[in-house]
Amino acid sequence: MTSTPPLLARLNWYWPLQLGGWSVLGLFDLAQAMDRAGDPGVIAVSIAAVAAGLLLSDGWHRLLKGRPAWHRMGRMAAAVFVLGCASTFLVYLAFLVFKPFGEVRGYAWLPYAVLFWCGVHTVWTVMYLAALSMRRARHAEAEALRLELHAKDIELRALQAQVNPHFFFNSLNSVRALIYEDPESAARMIDQLAGLMRYALQSGHVETVPLAAELEAVEAYLAIEKIRFEERLRVRVDIEPGLEHVMVPPMSLQTLVENAVKYGVELSTTGSDIRIRAWRGAGGTLIEIANAGALRLPGDSTQVGLTNARKRLALAVGGGASLDLAECDGWVRATLQLPVAA
Repeated sequence: MTSTPPLLARLNWYWPLQLGGWSVLGLFDLAQAMDRAGDPGVIAVSIAAVAAGLLLSDGWHRLLKGRPAWHRMGRMAAAVFVLGCASTFLVYLAFLVFKPFGEVRGYAWLPYAVLFWCGVHTVWTVMYLAALSMRRARHAEAEALRLELHAKDIELRALQAQVNPHFFFNSLNSVRALIYEDPESAARMIDQLAGLMRYALQSGHVETVPLAAELEAVEAYLAIEKIRFEERLRVRVDIEPGLEHVMVPPMSLQTLVENAVKYGVELSTTGSDIRIRAWRGAGGTLIEIANAGALRLPGDSTQVGLTNARKRLALAVGGGASLDLAECDGWVRATLQLPVAA
């Protein structure tokens, strides 16, 4: 679901600021003629000055917004001078029409008026360009964040879609053998394999799933491997009550259990015990997948499953989670730690 931006972020502040800024300038003009601030002619000239400023600055803003070439210093200086002259002319027409101080005589005031209005439009231009730069920076930052999240989502989906073909090839070979020896076991194995495939496909559309759902997939996987390895595979599951709704990346535990089977059971003639535990710790929820045996050296395994599990964990849960692999007291332990918020 797409979140709605805050109200302040959705408002268009251009016209409120335009009206407010030029109105302040109009009040400033009235303040200059304090003794005649109530004169209709003075008020009319002030309104004309505000209207001229609004009209000219709005046209200037459209040029700045739509044509980056106008952001060059020389063109902006020329434009500001033209705007200053235009404002001076429009206000001069207002003085001719409303005559707040009688007939306009001479032109000694002209350079000062042009300089004043050029200064006004310079201040307006600087403030507008600053606001435009900040707005574009925010948009660029938001776009960069959107692309980063999109890339993260793509990477997460790619990692979730990776399924170890080694397991499925072995399962299909086992099904083929069981069809003639034990059709009923073969049928159960096909059901478990179909359920696991369904879970892998469905969970590929979400970042996290409840621990209970992940454990169901793990049990389906272990049921398949139990048919293959029989008494060589010995499993014990110990989940602390209340952790069923803890969210974990889909297929993360299955990957760790698969590694435990591959390097603990498959490589041992006598098989191996596998323990699956989950409990609350000081730093959050701890989930441990352990198998009896020795930790393989880096050269003995590509460790692709463990690497992908770490990437999936970081993408789905964030930096507060961790996955450690260690050997202790004859057990190889993969410990998944999730933050309290999980």
